[in-house]
Amino acid sequence: MAEEAPVVQQNNILEPEVILKKRKVNERTRLERVEAALEKKQSQNKKKNIVFKRAESFVKNYRDGERERLRLKRVAKKTGSALIDEEPKLLFCIRLAGARNIPPKARKVLQLLRLASTNNGVFVRNTKSTANMLKLVEPYVTYGVPSLKSVRELIYKRGFGKIKGQRAALSDNALIEEALGKFDVISIEDIIHELYNVGPHFKEVSSFLWPFKLSSIKHSLIEKKVKHYNEGGKAGFCGEDINDLIKEQA
Repeated sequence: MAEEAPVVQQNNILEPEVILKKRKVNERTRLERVEAALEKKQSQNKKKNIVFKRAESFVKNYRDGERERLRLKRVAKKTGSALIDEEPKLLFCIRLAGARNIPPKARKVLQLLRLASTNNGVFVRNTKSTANMLKLVEPYVTYGVPSLKSVRELIYKRGFGKIKGQRAALSDNALIEEALGKFDVISIEDIIHELYNVGPHFKEVSSFLWPFKLSSIKHSLIEKKVKHYNEGGKAGFCGEDINDLIKEQA
C-alpha cells in the first residue's frame, strides 16, 4: 500500500499591526475630509441664500425710498411748496492735480484723504470736519454726491480691497467675509449698502477699500480741471454732476 503524501499545513500570514493601524488612520482621515467638504458646501449654500436675501431686501428698500421721494415731490408740487432734500451723507472725491506747487497743509490733507496721485478717488462721509478738509484742497480735487448706480459701478468695476496689506480684487465674497465679517459685512452688496447709506461701519469698510484708480481725464477737460466748478471748471464741489465724471472715468 502506497504511503500517503504528508499534508503540508499553510499558516495564514498576518499583516503587520503597523499597516493595519495606518489603514485605519487613512480611512478615518478620508471620512473626516468628506464630512468637512460636506459641511463647507452646506455652509456656502447657506451663505449664498443669506447674501441673496439681503440683496433682495436692499433693492426693495432702495425702490421704496425712491417711490417715497417721488411721492413727496408730487405732494409738494400740488401744495405749491418746495421739497428740500436732506443734506447728503456720502461724497465721492477725485484728485485732479499732480504734486507740483501744492502747499504742505493741502498736501497733508490729500494724504489723510488717501488721494496719493492724480485720478485716485475715495468715498468720504459728509461731516463738518470733512467739509473743512475739502475746502483746503478744492483747487486740486473735485467732489460731489454719488448715486447708487455710481457706487455700484465703482465697486464692481474698480473695487479692490486691502488683504494683508496687499491690493486684491473683490472677486470672492469669502475674502470680504474674512476681512469684514466681524462687522456683518460678508458680500459686495453689503459693501455697497454700507457705503451708500453711510452705515455704522462706514469707516471700516471705506478703509478696507483701496483708493479707486480711475481712467485719465479726457484731454478736452484738462484745461478746465484747474478752474473751480462755479467758473466752468471741474475743481471743487460739483453736486450730482460727479456721476457724469464717474461714468467717464470708471
